[in-house]
Amino acid sequence: MPSQLTAQLTASRSSALTGKVRAPGDKSMSHRSMILGGMASGVTEVEGLLEGDDVLATGRAVEAFGAKVERTGDGKWRIEGAGGFKTPSSVIDCGNAGTGVRLLMGAAAGYPLTATFDGDGSLRKRPMKRVTGPLADMGARFGWLAAEDRLPVALTGGTLKAIDYVQTVASAQVKSAILLAGLNAEGVTSVVEPEKSRDHTERMLRAFGAEVGVEEMGEGWKVTLKGGQPLTGTFVAVPGDPSSAAFPLAAGLIVPGSEVTVEGVMLNSLRTGLFDTWIEMGADLTITNRREAGGEDVGDITARHSALKGVVVPQARAASMIDEYPILAATAAFADGVTVMRGVGEMRVKESDRISLMVEGLRACGVQVEEEPEGFIVTGGGVRGGATVHTAHDHRIAMSHLVLGLAAEQPVSVDEPGMIATSFPGFVEMMNGLGGRIA
Repeated sequence: MPSQLTAQLTASRSSALTGKVRAPGDKSMSHRSMILGGMASGVTEVEGLLEGDDVLATGRAVEAFGAKVERTGDGKWRIEGAGGFKTPSSVIDCGNAGTGVRLLMGAAAGYPLTATFDGDGSLRKRPMKRVTGPLADMGARFGWLAAEDRLPVALTGGTLKAIDYVQTVASAQVKSAILLAGLNAEGVTSVVEPEKSRDHTERMLRAFGAEVGVEEMGEGWKVTLKGGQPLTGTFVAVPGDPSSAAFPLAAGLIVPGSEVTVEGVMLNSLRTGLFDTWIEMGADLTITNRREAGGEDVGDITARHSALKGVVVPQARAASMIDEYPILAATAAFADGVTVMRGVGEMRVKESDRISLMVEGLRACGVQVEEEPEGFIVTGGGVRGGATVHTAHDHRIAMSHLVLGLAAEQPVSVDEPGMIATSFPGFVEMMNGLGGRIA
């Protein structure tokens, strides 16, 4: 991966991509294994951990809260928890990790401690009240040190009361923060979601010995957790991240003659919306060697160059693929017809305003795009390329446009590529190893 000082990366039209690769460990599960390992009593052994900047920042935070965190090998980590968090001696710097900071605030809120959370310039722009609001309702106290709703913020935790929280928009980060706080709250905490968000926290809490109830409610569910439950260290096998696997698979779909296999990809049904959408678009996508790892279904996915067609993506699918819309938009640029993506306003409060940046980048590459308040519409066809895309420090915007550049008529460059290391260290090497041209 280029250093943080690299000014830009450029992807050029490539010949057929071929080969088998393994996706980096799942980012969501990697964050959670560090945090729950730090909250638990005893030793947690993790293998397959994503060693990206975001997860490493979470590991340093857990260590600052009193756990012992040690790397024992490639993707292998040992966390020795003391059964809870204590007041850290310095500011908790979460870097660019939105998942890390929101889940850590939930976990820390349940303990009698004071901690200040901060992050880089990008994370300081992201809203925090969606998490601090319900945590404050439980009894945690927050002091905004600069601008309200933005980092840095000082948290004082302990003596929490359970709440019944109804989400208006499905968010695994909000749900997880409330559940982690609920572990040390008095009473039974519940979270109702109108649509199901990823359930890694619920699954992993059970692996650490907690009882978590799930009740189906229409298209959504109600998740309940009784306070006062101790966690016990365990073994966690982290499968490949479907969000990361999406990039080499997308390249396989759009570069003529390609056949790319990504091994060991998580197939949790709440994370596979992109794959379902691609298949509806006519993608030659096959899954083999299905098995279980770390309590999750996994398999090997092969993508072959395909004649894609535009589709209307069901809005109900948004929660299962919210991070994948940038790469979906890039592949839609090569599809025949119109791809409609609506109900994805959550994209505007990710690492960047991802709707705006994808629209700007695709237009610069000669793609017809219509922007809407809660979505966007891509009309596919030939992709000219020949642009330098502004990424606003967003790793997914950068990787999506680099994949686009592998099949565009002219090279596509992105600025600030160092941020790719937050979620996908080794991205450039992997893509070039398959036959891509990124430099």
